[in-house]
Amino acid sequence: MQKMNPLGHETRTNRWGYIFVAPFIVVFCVFNLWPTLYTFILSFTDLRGLRTDFSFVGIANFAKLVKDQFFWGALGNTFIIWTVNFIPQLGLALILALWFSDLRLKPTGRNLFRALVYMPNLLTAVSIALLFRSIFGYNAHVTAPANQFLRFLGIQNTIMLNGVPVKEAINFFRSVAFSRGLVSFIQWWMWYGYTMIILMAGITSIPNSLYESAMIDGASGSQAAWFITLPLLRPMMLYILITSMIGGMQMFDIPFQLTDMMGSPDFKIRTTTVYQYNIALGRGANDYAYGAAISIGIFLVTIVLALLIFFFLQDRSELKKRKGGEA
Repeated sequence: MQKMNPLGHETRTNRWGYIFVAPFIVVFCVFNLWPTLYTFILSFTDLRGLRTDFSFVGIANFAKLVKDQFFWGALGNTFIIWTVNFIPQLGLALILALWFSDLRLKPTGRNLFRALVYMPNLLTAVSIALLFRSIFGYNAHVTAPANQFLRFLGIQNTIMLNGVPVKEAINFFRSVAFSRGLVSFIQWWMWYGYTMIILMAGITSIPNSLYESAMIDGASGSQAAWFITLPLLRPMMLYILITSMIGGMQMFDIPFQLTDMMGSPDFKIRTTTVYQYNIALGRGANDYAYGAAISIGIFLVTIVLALLIFFFLQDRSELKKRKGGEA
């Protein structure tokens, strides 16, 4: 009777594993790895327009990027919009997560409410941007819903035309504060449900015995949240902060579609990725090499900020314990 060779069976199993993994590797290399490497190569060239040939120019594009006031202005816009979005996003998500996870409250219908809160995250950013653009649109006939409602309340702009006061619709997107606030609101509205789900997952990983002990000792719900939940949620909140910052640095769809695709008014909602698109592909610029340098610059800024956030906000008490244990 012939004995089975376990090594041969393992080899056949590994072969099938390679076959199943191969489609992902091929797609990743073609659509992710190669474009990334090609972008890095382009950043050292002078390719632009419809040319197919290019020459290497060294770090000339990066030297230009360091002195580019429009890039740094776009970076400042990105941080302002992200900060105004992230603070209320995390605050509301944390309040809802604590409320739904409270053992004493046990709110009814929380699964349905969680689904409703998460639902905006399922919508595409472009469709939401176009929706809000139509709501707050501006035209002579005042057909946009926001201006129709304000006209019903008697709120309109007054301009002088040949010495005669004339009522007209409000052009919301001429206001920098409103435009930035609207972009931040849309970002907050889309993502606070996702943040709440992540925080709830972190809360459910905390042992119930800690809360039961706190209840026996007479601690209130707010005390349990402050002294148990928040300290143990610190790693999760650090993860949310870093991933949100990375996503904020890639903010494109909403500020791009909401106004004139260039970040108006006065380029104050032009984010770094919108600026990169305008340089590389938009409005006839087609400066692919400099656009590639901008993308590398965004990547480097993101990495530096992520490392700084991790360094300054990590739990140093754990590091001290590890060092003490090693000593």
